[in-house]
Amino acid sequence: MIEGLDPASADTPPAGGVFVTGTDTEVGKTVVAGGVIRALQRRGAAVAAMKPVASGCRRTADGLRNDDAERLRSLITPTPDYATVNPCALEAAAAPHLVAAEEGRRVDILGLAAAARRLARSRFTVVEGVGGWRAPLDGDQDVADLARHIGLPAVLVVGIRLGCLNHARLSAEAVQADGLALAGWVACELDADDPRREAQIAALDARLPAPRLGRIPCLADPSPERVADYLQPPPAWAG
Repeated sequence: MIEGLDPASADTPPAGGVFVTGTDTEVGKTVVAGGVIRALQRRGAAVAAMKPVASGCRRTADGLRNDDAERLRSLITPTPDYATVNPCALEAAAAPHLVAAEEGRRVDILGLAAAARRLARSRFTVVEGVGGWRAPLDGDQDVADLARHIGLPAVLVVGIRLGCLNHARLSAEAVQADGLALAGWVACELDADDPRREAQIAALDARLPAPRLGRIPCLADPSPERVADYLQPPPAWAG
């Protein structure tokens, strides 16, 4: 449970931002989220970052910390408190609802959504989800419910590999069926030796109901600076 967050503010529409989701875990959501932040900062935009729920956190003297959340936090100036970026930190690297139950906690969907919406009132806010669109979070609620309560358009990160066509199309359909706009999608190449990656990306270009915002090759150092070079966020995102 997230103490100190006011669910009532979830009724205030966000000023701007995107919710970065993916076709699965480990497909490049943090890589893309960081690249979007850097690309917008290059245009002079004030940006905030948030990863509301993170599992697989390590113990530190300051509490649980997640590597992905810390990467996003390091991009923001002035540097926000860790809890602002990642208010729900879970230790074990497993599905959040399972870890929360094991730890005797619950994931406060409304509180997390309220926190994200507060950020989005003053800055374009890049919110990174956990797992895929249907990853369970609490009880019968999942990532889709969190995204709906936040109300930001979604960016779908597609890991280009065998099976991605089905996963991407189903995820895009689910986003739209849940009433959220699909702002675009990003191709993340996971295998530099994949002989069919060009054909798979072309198939997704033809079939997904939103524009491709970038294509991230296999990079030895997928830093936000490098990744930003391969992204084309819409001009409106920078204000």
